[in-house]
Amino acid sequence: MNVEDIIKATNGKLLTGNLEEKCENFCTDTRKIQKGDVYVGLKGEKFNGNEYYKEALEKGAKVAVISEIKIAAEELKQYKDKTIIEVEDSLEAFGNIAAYKRELYNIPVVQITGSVGKTSTRDIVANVVRMQYKTLQTEGNQNNAVGLPTTLLKLNNHEAVVVESGMNHLGEIRYLGKIAKPTVAVITNVGTAHIGFLGSRENILKAKLEILENLKPDGYIVINNDNDMLNKWAKEDTKYKKYTFGIEQEADVMAYNIKINGNNSTYNVKINNKEYTVNVPVSGKHFVYNSLCAIAVGNLLNIAPENIIKGIASFTLTKNRMEVDKIKNNITIINDAYNASYDSMKAALEYLKELPGSRKIAVLGDMFELGDFAEEIHRKVGIEVFTHKIDVLVTVGKLAKYIADEVEYLGMPTEKVIAVDTTKEAIEYLNKNLAKDDVVLLKAAHGMNFAEIYNGIKE
Repeated sequence: MNVEDIIKATNGKLLTGNLEEKCENFCTDTRKIQKGDVYVGLKGEKFNGNEYYKEALEKGAKVAVISEIKIAAEELKQYKDKTIIEVEDSLEAFGNIAAYKRELYNIPVVQITGSVGKTSTRDIVANVVRMQYKTLQTEGNQNNAVGLPTTLLKLNNHEAVVVESGMNHLGEIRYLGKIAKPTVAVITNVGTAHIGFLGSRENILKAKLEILENLKPDGYIVINNDNDMLNKWAKEDTKYKKYTFGIEQEADVMAYNIKINGNNSTYNVKINNKEYTVNVPVSGKHFVYNSLCAIAVGNLLNIAPENIIKGIASFTLTKNRMEVDKIKNNITIINDAYNASYDSMKAALEYLKELPGSRKIAVLGDMFELGDFAEEIHRKVGIEVFTHKIDVLVTVGKLAKYIADEVEYLGMPTEKVIAVDTTKEAIEYLNKNLAKDDVVLLKAAHGMNFAEIYNGIKE
């Protein structure tokens, strides 16, 4: 790409500089500027990056893309060896530049969304795709209107892309799809995450299905056929090519003979009518689903079944996603506190129940973005705690108190239910009461800062 391409992509105006200037590395943070970067000034909640264009250029950026800033002619003369492009909206321009660059590559692009499991599915899918293709993937939590373009702008001789897309409002997946233009779209499931913003599961489905609006011709949609909303949609839809995975409902890729062990999960699957044994290096039914999704994507990308199996067996989870640690007295900690929704709480409780240990202790915190549904959904988690016969429940936060209320209502002994307001109180209780061979689950919304509990009981 060069400056002329950026101007084409953004309908921008060249204030000063050279149209032929090459544009390879993009940066939106002046603290991370490298010599020769293209700086795009983005407006955030606290800072307006457009105002820092001078700092970016002084630190070595050779191109600045900015909006909302008027630069006097005299000032422009200072930057005669630099390039400055003015655009109407720098965030939109950033997305348009990424979309332009993506279209320069005629390669498979897998775009993944869903209520839960996006990141772990992304990690396992990317590891499978990497078995055959030089693969670019979303890093960390870069799954939004800044993160997705940041990922795509790193394209450089790659042969495939795996990107994750998050949302909490209608229209956001549509926007991200317009940039990614997937050849394979994946919806892991439709649950209740962000229902406070969207109002119903039907609206959540509608938001997820926006991914299809920019699916390339001949592209496939990969879905979890065990999810009630997706299964119903797939039966009714006649427009899109679907490839399904599941355990309970009939699907193109199905797991059977499933064994959930302490550190891994195994199952059998048929790929192209031949049976294979799959080893998933993390435990839990939800990871079986994620790996089935990876098999579906791998098969669509014509990756040899043996390489698909290898890719699943060798993948590693992003930090804070179901980390399992042993501490003193053979106590096991399951740190799954990056995020939380009803569906991911349920999956984590299933996993807790499956692990060997003396007592199963669930430390659960508030879930966010549930709006008017907050009490109902926290109480539903309480039903799951009771159903899975968890030995001790510790709740942290005002909303999580509904989980405690529900399990007490259902008959869990009061002395086994501890409701506290702060992480500090939870640490104090756990450090006094944890015993040999206990298994402890930590699960809450990221903003509840359960990392404090993790560190507090590890020490």
